[in-house]
Amino acid sequence: MSDKKVVPGKNAGKTKKKFLWKEYLPYYLLALPGVIYMICNNYLPMFGIVIAFKNLNFRKGIFGSDWCGFDNFKFLFASKDALTITRNTLLYNIAFIILTTVFAIGIAILINEIRSRVASRLYQSLILLPYLMSWVIASYLAYALLSAETGLINNGILANLGMDPVSWYNTPKYWPFILTFVHLWKGVGYAMIIYYSSIVGISQDYYEAATLDGASKWQQIKRITIPLLKPTIITMFVLQIGRIFYSDFGLFYQIPMNSGSLYSVTRTIDVYVYNALMKSSDFGMSSAASVYQSIVGFVMILGANAFIRRVSKENALF
Repeated sequence: MSDKKVVPGKNAGKTKKKFLWKEYLPYYLLALPGVIYMICNNYLPMFGIVIAFKNLNFRKGIFGSDWCGFDNFKFLFASKDALTITRNTLLYNIAFIILTTVFAIGIAILINEIRSRVASRLYQSLILLPYLMSWVIASYLAYALLSAETGLINNGILANLGMDPVSWYNTPKYWPFILTFVHLWKGVGYAMIIYYSSIVGISQDYYEAATLDGASKWQQIKRITIPLLKPTIITMFVLQIGRIFYSDFGLFYQIPMNSGSLYSVTRTIDVYVYNALMKSSDFGMSSAASVYQSIVGFVMILGANAFIRRVSKENALF
């Protein structure tokens, strides 16, 4: 007989690890392309953050350029437009978050009530279609409606009502409503699909039990649908809060046609940085604004998640 000692626990542990490695290897291989893409697209470019703290000279290269400390950050706060662009960015995003959530949930609930699968898919496609359009196409559609000379609103609606035409691209007071409408028209379809997929995943047993108890449709929505959508709503809310200092560049640049008369209500941080970059070609200044937005977004995500964890711990992301 062999004198070799057998350690059941140790051998069982090795066997278990080997089994788990073989079992989960296909999943690791499936995730590998996504992990590689994330590293190349999201992490490798992060070394460029140093541009925000350098006086960039292409002859010397990024790491050979002279350090300038926080000088590149001063342009945002020293500018006379700093308050305006910050106000526009924050207020528009707050309005977009609230209105997009309300409209997307409402439309998702309505589509879920449609019993015809063909009609349901048709409505989903029609509502999602604007999201697939580029902002260039959307800007030309907006121009076809708002043009002072040939626009449909001036010539087809206001003229028939006996009202004077409006120079839309020179009148700032209308643009908070126009930009909000365009954002909802283009973006609500994507959010609706997310909420609709969550609603479809809710077990029909809840609704059948509620119907037997005599609950109306509104009571079912209020007591079943909305509470069960809470995790999805919170996740979307936290992700949107993280980008509250960013703005959709296409919306605020393409739709108003970068009209100088509208800067007081259409210029956000992203548009301001782009215009400054095009005029001065100061890449350090542009990079500083991006770093500033990223830091604020990261802090906002942590703050929003901390608030949610305090109110409803089980629904927090982390």
